[in-house]
Amino acid sequence: MVMDNRLAPARSTPLVFGAGAAIGVLGGMIGLGGAEFRLPLLIGLFGFAALSAVILNKAMSLVVVLVALPARLAAVPATEVAAHWPVAVDLLAGSLLGAWAGASWAVRMRSATLYKVLAALMVLMAAALLVTHTTALDPLALPLWAQVPCGVVAGFGIGVVAAIMGVAGGELLIPTIVLLFAVDIKTAGSLSLLVSLPTMLVAFARYSRDGSFAVLDANLRFTMVTAAGSVTGAVLGGLLLGVFPDLVLIPALAVILLVSAAKLARHD
Repeated sequence: MVMDNRLAPARSTPLVFGAGAAIGVLGGMIGLGGAEFRLPLLIGLFGFAALSAVILNKAMSLVVVLVALPARLAAVPATEVAAHWPVAVDLLAGSLLGAWAGASWAVRMRSATLYKVLAALMVLMAAALLVTHTTALDPLALPLWAQVPCGVVAGFGIGVVAAIMGVAGGELLIPTIVLLFAVDIKTAGSLSLLVSLPTMLVAFARYSRDGSFAVLDANLRFTMVTAAGSVTGAVLGGLLLGVFPDLVLIPALAVILLVSAAKLARHD
């Protein structure tokens, strides 16, 4: 793919910060970073081309994860998280390869193809959101000989999705950890951050090989302001957790993702 490093149309700092904060609030209310909602905003509101938006989204997701990780580890004892280190290793065995592969595919896709792939993945995210928050997740109780390869395969798929969309992947990692490894959802959230961080760094390393990072240099201030808004919004969204019932909030957010997916699929 030929990289489009053009600057997005000029936007005021309050608008950029406010957009990031709004996305952060949405993510914070459901315990996620909100990157899946940020991606269509980068394309539709701020005018970035698909690959540029993915890389900017990845950078912002990395900032959000770096901020969330110490706070999350403070909420969940480090010893409790460390006790599940084989889970993280199992998923990372697949997600690191998946992140490299996903970033490689993204930079080679035609723009029109990438828009359609992003639209399909947003539909996947909407489905994962609905299943995770409206259905009781009962562990599959797989034997160890099946659990380990399933973890690697799941990690690979999640790494691909995270790299192509520029997200941390918590939307898929948390239910995977609960279902495959019977970890409680609170600890699964911390483990997902530990898996997400190196996975995102691998995707970054792949994107940096062919000059794709130029979009970050050209839009560094925009990236930092939006990321600051996202972090602020995520904190506020966390405070609003439980204010809106899941039976109202989750379907509404799923509809937002589906509408965004439809728009991306038609994007020229």
